[in-house]
Amino acid sequence: MEKWLRMYSTKLRTKGVTLFIILGIIILLLPLLLKSPYQMHLIIMLCINIVLGMSFAMLFSTGLITIGAAAFWAIGAYASAVLVMNLNLSFWLALPLASIITGMIAFMLGSIIVRAPGVAFVVQTMVINMIVVQALGQMEFLGGWGGILDIPRPNPIVSIKFVSKTHYYYLILFLLLLTVVVFYALYSSRIGRAWRSIRLNPRLAQTLGINLFRYRLLAFIIASMSAGLVGSFYAHYFGTIEPNTFSVFKSIYIQIYGILGGLNFYLMGPTIGSLMMTLVPEFLRVGKEIEPILTGGILILLVIFLPGGILSLPERMGSLATAFLSRIKRKESLH
Repeated sequence: MEKWLRMYSTKLRTKGVTLFIILGIIILLLPLLLKSPYQMHLIIMLCINIVLGMSFAMLFSTGLITIGAAAFWAIGAYASAVLVMNLNLSFWLALPLASIITGMIAFMLGSIIVRAPGVAFVVQTMVINMIVVQALGQMEFLGGWGGILDIPRPNPIVSIKFVSKTHYYYLILFLLLLTVVVFYALYSSRIGRAWRSIRLNPRLAQTLGINLFRYRLLAFIIASMSAGLVGSFYAHYFGTIEPNTFSVFKSIYIQIYGILGGLNFYLMGPTIGSLMMTLVPEFLRVGKEIEPILTGGILILLVIFLPGGILSLPERMGSLATAFLSRIKRKESLH
């Protein structure tokens, strides 16, 4: 029996590696498979949404729930636009600088609001999001409510001039993979284990010597920096940004990306959730008025029947199968 289990697990690992390689090849060759610029645009937006969803999931891993992720996305976008247009910096320098600026602002705000987790933190992040949007709308040197127009595209790299969706796709794919690698390394480290301990039982974690404030603040800063990074990309990809793009409603959508996929799966959960929320509405598009109703209906059904997210389906099916088999055994023993 033991030998059979080892052989079975080896086969599963081999199939998993093969599937991963095939998936990687498809992702790299995707621009050759999708000829429509609009389809490529959807994939680019999907990658942005995945990073934003992962930033929400990182905070959730420490027991914090935010409704302000879009605010830091906005800070990264506006910071990058100002650095390039007003200070004449290269996009490749503005990209990391925008992320660092976002992290610095997150540090200042987080030092105050992270001390009060729970409902207070949720409300405070929502208020921050609203203040950021209003502030951007009132600042004339940032374009006011009309936003910033004619943001330059990324500086050319050798012969790559960023004039097609393919160039932007590979850039956002690189940023997504960079985020995944960094986040995975953090989750696999002592920091990630401390985050999970805090989420499961903050008081117990504190008795073990884990500083709740420092670890939560670190997660808040890193999550905000990742949002700022894709904010910079977003600004130069679209060439225009305006405050209402970064409203509280976008922050709620970012929440949904994580919740829909499964918040227990910090990397795959936001990926699946973003995939559903970005692509499914396009496939169901029958009219602007009906689309939100269909999307909302699907979300309600998933929350009712799969509260742990889509990735919890195998576990849920397994528990249902176990319950069904135990019921049959009980009936047989009665007879």
